[in-house]
Amino acid sequence: MEPAIAVNRKLEIKNCSLDDLDTILTFYEAAIELQTEKNTVVWPRFERSFVEKEIREQRQWKIMIDNEIGCNWAITFEDKDIWGEKDDNNSIYIHRFAANPPFRGNRFIDVIVPWAKAYARLTGRRYVRLDTLGNNTALIEHYKSAGFHFLGIWKLTNTQNLAAHYKREPNCCFFEIDTSITKL
Repeated sequence: MEPAIAVNRKLEIKNCSLDDLDTILTFYEAAIELQTEKNTVVWPRFERSFVEKEIREQRQWKIMIDNEIGCNWAITFEDKDIWGEKDDNNSIYIHRFAANPPFRGNRFIDVIVPWAKAYARLTGRRYVRLDTLGNNTALIEHYKSAGFHFLGIWKLTNTQNLAAHYKREPNCCFFEIDTSITKL
């Protein structure tokens, strides 16, 4: 494993552009390799057109470190296929955190969470939510340590409209942050 690069340089969160598409797909490939090595749930290979659509809709984000992408993620404002009745049009949903391999280990989640809370409030939403598949206890603890409340593991029952990995592993971990709660 490569050592983490200290992130004490200028960080900036920005929307991804179409110029970032190949880089994002490279990060996804690296994530798939890591998931395979760690024997966890493995993402499918996402179609280029799917990611391009997210970029055009301004739902792909990145952390820039100097002039390099440290990581990226996608958001959506609706996730009924995963969240069911809890999807009440009052949340942003974060998907597919993907770190640039040399920058792994820098806890970008600690930068993304304050941004996501502010972005949720800015767009009139109360919750920041995410999900992950399987019972990956290390990842559960990682998200909890970043401020997410672990809601539990539920079996997804309607996966026909979801990506392939949701069909292979229906046990889904649910997390949320209620932006209306302020910590003292």
